Amino acid sequence: MTKDAHSVSRWLAFDRDHLWHPYSAVRCAAPAYPVVAAEGVRLNLADGRSLVDGMSSWWAAIHGYNHPVLNQALRKQSEDMAHVMFGGLTHLPAVELGRRLLHVLPDGIDTIFFCDSGSVAVEVAIKMALQYWFVQNVPERRQLLTVRHGYHGDTFGSMSVSDPDNGMHSMFSHLVAPQLFAMAPPCSDAIDEAVNDVEAKLERHHRRIAAVILEPVVQGAGGMRIYNPAYLSRLRQLCDKFETLLIFDEIATGFGRTGRMFACEHAAVAPDVLCVGKALSAGYLTLAAAAACSKVARVLSEREPGVFMHGPTYMANPLACAVASASLDLLAEGTWQRQVERIEEQLRRELEPCSQYRGVRDVRVKGAIGVVEMKQAVDVAGLCRRFVEDGVWIRPFANLIYVMPPYVIEPDDLSRLTAAIQRVCR
Repeated sequence: MTKDAHSVSRWLAFDRDHLWHPYSAVRCAAPAYPVVAAEGVRLNLADGRSLVDGMSSWWAAIHGYNHPVLNQALRKQSEDMAHVMFGGLTHLPAVELGRRLLHVLPDGIDTIFFCDSGSVAVEVAIKMALQYWFVQNVPERRQLLTVRHGYHGDTFGSMSVSDPDNGMHSMFSHLVAPQLFAMAPPCSDAIDEAVNDVEAKLERHHRRIAAVILEPVVQGAGGMRIYNPAYLSRLRQLCDKFETLLIFDEIATGFGRTGRMFACEHAAVAPDVLCVGKALSAGYLTLAAAAACSKVARVLSEREPGVFMHGPTYMANPLACAVASASLDLLAEGTWQRQVERIEEQLRRELEPCSQYRGVRDVRVKGAIGVVEMKQAVDVAGLCRRFVEDGVWIRPFANLIYVMPPYVIEPDDLSRLTAAIQRVCR
């Protein structure tokens, strides 16, 4: 990508007039900052500025950018094949990634359905649950129970289990499947009321509930809420009691973000289906998976029609699988645990002063996640501009200013992020 000022202005004009960005408009007044390279934790802009990345490219680039090990995995695989259909064929990158995943996934999860995005992984998990009951001649079990303040993606199934009131999809409410919503687990240890609400809904509706689905420990784009892991233990017990499947969406939390490989490990609880994405391929290529326990896999495979009814074109893409395996090898070295512990301690220490500012409602930290919740919605474009002027990339939403940096970030760079947040809060 050229850094010539005239050329950059031309392609920025084309971008503005013809390209949609996430949750934006064509000819949007808010600028899109032109990145020409990325290295480590830095995004290099066309005008020569360098930004410390606090977002891990929406939580995916856990090892930072342009990592030599991941680059090599990508190059090596490209010499053999970039893609081959997974229908009727297989390949070593998919098999090797599957082996590595089963080594780290919660006990009891033993089958993997590769997908091409997090939203699709949630769609697949929902379809697994619906087909699980349909083929057992219990078609009335076709609703999902979830909790408020959740976010699971932008496709129609995932929209249906995202928060119906505070979420981003209210205009589609007349089109999505109606689901059941329980109160969200609180950001405190007082979980009894929330657990009782789930129990009451299961008691009343379990004969039509196919599965319970939620984000374990940390709710992401629905509010960046962090709750007591004990809630998951109670929820697992209730799902067992009412013979309802349990789905965990670990797309944002998986692969070390909360200080454990998967957030559900904080409660020593395993779901029936677990969704992963984002950090699975370390931000290199789009890749996700819905991994299921043998009970689910057996029913879907043995009952008529004897197959699971889904199959994405780019399922188990060899390039993505190869780089994902290389990322898991990096995680297996174990340094990520010390990195995340250090990030958590520093975020707690350096974001805590924000709680004293008049416009701040709450400050919360879990693993490599730091959140400052404001009392009112923020000017996203204006704050992004101020952060860029400070040499950092932080993209707030709603009333939340948060960071989820790459695990490889050094203390000085992390301090640049937290100091910038303190300045805008102050």
